[in-house]
Amino acid sequence: MKNTAPQRSIDLLLLSAVFLLSLGTVTSAADEATATPDRPNILWITIEDWSPDLSCYGTKGIQTPHVDQLASEGIRYQWAFTTSPVCSTSRSAMMTGFHQNYIGAHQHRTNDKKPLPYGIRPIPHLLADAGYFTALMSWKTDCNFLPDKKNELFMGEDWNEREPNQPFFARITFGGTHRAWNRDPLRPIDPKDVELPPYYPDTPFIRRDWATGLEQMQIVDREVGELLKRLADEGLAENTIVFFIGDHGRCHIRGKQFLYDEGTRIPMIMRWPGKVKPGQVNEDLVMSIDICATILEAAGIEAPVPLHGKSLFSKEVQDRKYVFAARDKMDDAHDAMRSIRSKDHKLILNQMPERAYCQFSHYKEGAYPALAEMNVLNLEGKLTPEQAAFMAASKPEIELFDLKKDPHEAHNVADDPQYADVKAELLAELEHWRTHVIKDQGVSEEFRAVGVFPDTCPTPTVGEWVEKNAENYDFSKYGSPGWYPTRTLEEWQKARDLWAPYVFRGPSEKVARPVIPFTQKKKDKAAKKNKKK
Repeated sequence: MKNTAPQRSIDLLLLSAVFLLSLGTVTSAADEATATPDRPNILWITIEDWSPDLSCYGTKGIQTPHVDQLASEGIRYQWAFTTSPVCSTSRSAMMTGFHQNYIGAHQHRTNDKKPLPYGIRPIPHLLADAGYFTALMSWKTDCNFLPDKKNELFMGEDWNEREPNQPFFARITFGGTHRAWNRDPLRPIDPKDVELPPYYPDTPFIRRDWATGLEQMQIVDREVGELLKRLADEGLAENTIVFFIGDHGRCHIRGKQFLYDEGTRIPMIMRWPGKVKPGQVNEDLVMSIDICATILEAAGIEAPVPLHGKSLFSKEVQDRKYVFAARDKMDDAHDAMRSIRSKDHKLILNQMPERAYCQFSHYKEGAYPALAEMNVLNLEGKLTPEQAAFMAASKPEIELFDLKKDPHEAHNVADDPQYADVKAELLAELEHWRTHVIKDQGVSEEFRAVGVFPDTCPTPTVGEWVEKNAENYDFSKYGSPGWYPTRTLEEWQKARDLWAPYVFRGPSEKVARPVIPFTQKKKDKAAKKNKKK
């Protein structure tokens, strides 16, 4: 049942007032470390690389009863977004409550990590100082700053390591939805039952791959259910805030690594017994880093530096007009994009329009079966204009989408005079955010690799040339060449043929994931020199 806007406003303001009156400020870790209604336990569940593809969000074909139940017991956020469409940058933001660019953590797979600036401290450190036991119940931190090790950021690996009655802050990541995807033998999904967005070609190959991703989420849903059952069995559920979230959008061609909603829109659910009325659907524009501010508020902690994220119970979130996101380097694929989104419109600023969307990526060409299928169809001239737009050799500098008319962001209206005022407003707001919030560094000539590489690719695949020239170029500095297409039609057909047995495997059939030629990243000369040092 949806709250009406006026009633929701009253409820959230009252709840915020209760926080301020009842929680107080935790001054010392020496205070009594007891989980009470005023100092609740916190469990933060993250799934990897996943959009709101859950049955509680209305996705066709999938069944996620455990996450659905969690949503029915709390708040499901309909319009939740991450600050970046890849793991290390989005996780760096969520570990601190700040946009990743502001803290210098915006380049995916940062080699030269630095300590956090401006007196900012990781969220688990703030909670530990306040007497919470902090635990990371999975292996991945994936932060682009120092400290970045699990034992440097958290006190332990499970909430059961805490002192008696000590409140805990526990984070856990379920990584199954990261490629590769497993089939679900308990509930296979018929490809006929799934719904594809119009920017992907509707072929049996892509339908099966899509359905397998949904099956993998069903497996993860059961893992989430087991964790929530443990929480209840140990008598902790009633005094524990549970957050469920994706770190960024789905690992698909136009999703992960890009600023369309497929790459930045995420599931977000919160359950807080006794504080949050169950069965709510919230339609505010919320961000992943808002969880950080909400957690600190619930624990009565004041951050040493005001966070970029805001409490989910605050009027600032309720009145928010825009959410922002940024994409920068992805491994050796150099690119830079910034976006601003309202409820009605999305604007993407492509800072390196000379680069193809699908420029060479070791990761994507070696992990995404549908990328081979789509490249074959593109080179054969069989894609629709909506589908072919993403396979272009360059990008428009500005993309603007009317989300009410075009929720799939398939029709760029940036040059339509009808949208001139909207475009001007969003560009101005985006520039203000870049200048005054994240202190955007822009794109250097070195990052663009101007004049570094030959004009065209001398080999049938970009990956082959990169592998052969690992000793000759500093790819960690300049990235891979931006040549496009990255393979000839014949080479893409070979890749698709290698993928086919794996994609069409049965629910219980064991088929090895293929190794696609020239997708195994080799150490370049700079990395080798650093290793010797």
